[in-house]
Amino acid sequence: MKKLIGLLQWTLKAAIFFTLFAFALNNQHDVTVHFFFGQQWLAPQVLVLLAVFVLGLVLGVLLMVPKWWREHRQVRRARANPSPDPESRQPKLSEADAHGV
Repeated sequence: MKKLIGLLQWTLKAAIFFTLFAFALNNQHDVTVHFFFGQQWLAPQVLVLLAVFVLGLVLGVLLMVPKWWREHRQVRRARANPSPDPESRQPKLSEADAHGV
C-alpha cells in the first residue's frame, strides 16, 4: 500500500512538473513591462510571470513576519510564566454564553 501511495505521489509531482514545463515552453513570447519615467523591461513572458510570482511570495512572507514574531513572543512569555491554576487560563462563560443564546 505504501508503494502505491509513493507511486501516486511521484506521478502527481511529475504531472505538475510537466504541466508547468509545457506552460513555460508555450509562453516564450517577448513582452514589454513598462515602468515609470519611460523605463522598459523586455523579457520572455514566462520569466515575467515567474518574477511576479516570486515578488508576491517574498512580499507575503515579509508581511507575515511581524505577526509571527508577536505570536512567538507570546508563546515564550506563556512558557516562562506558567499559570499555577489551569482554570484561570480558560475564559469565563456567562450562563447566556453556555446556552448559546
